[in-house]
Amino acid sequence: MTVFDLRSVRLRPGEQRREALDVELEPLSLGGQEYRPVPPCPRASLTIDRAASGTVFRLRLELAVAGPCMRCLEEASLALAIDASEYQATRPDSEELSTPYVADDLLDLSAWARDAVALALPDRILCHPDCAGLCAGCGADLNREPCRCPPPEPDPRFAKLADLRELLGG
Repeated sequence: MTVFDLRSVRLRPGEQRREALDVELEPLSLGGQEYRPVPPCPRASLTIDRAASGTVFRLRLELAVAGPCMRCLEEASLALAIDASEYQATRPDSEELSTPYVADDLLDLSAWARDAVALALPDRILCHPDCAGLCAGCGADLNREPCRCPPPEPDPRFAKLADLRELLGG
């Protein structure tokens, strides 16, 4: 877990401090699958701006998230550029004026980066945008081979229509 000690930062209103540091990230679990950050400790840029009423934190990092495609289970990788901000009031009188990542003058960068990565992910992580996925019947990877399922049985409710088509010569 990567934390930043805010006691070492002595800023007056209007001053800024920048730090470059490696942030340790744990794998994410989505839909029962594990997605790994690549690299596991990406280099991040932390900017701390002191305002008259509090502190603004900004975290920037670039990484990829790798794991199984949500359609075909092949390896997928998604590049992300994270740019997240948080505010901590000097005397917060509501939850909206404080960040959950600051406790006892320690900024939890790992938790903040993990949450920012999770928020930046799309609904589905795919190996490529037009991934056809797996056949629900035979399990064939439709990106590589056709479905091996037998043709579906005709619906008996449409038998009269089939008879009519034959009668009309179609």
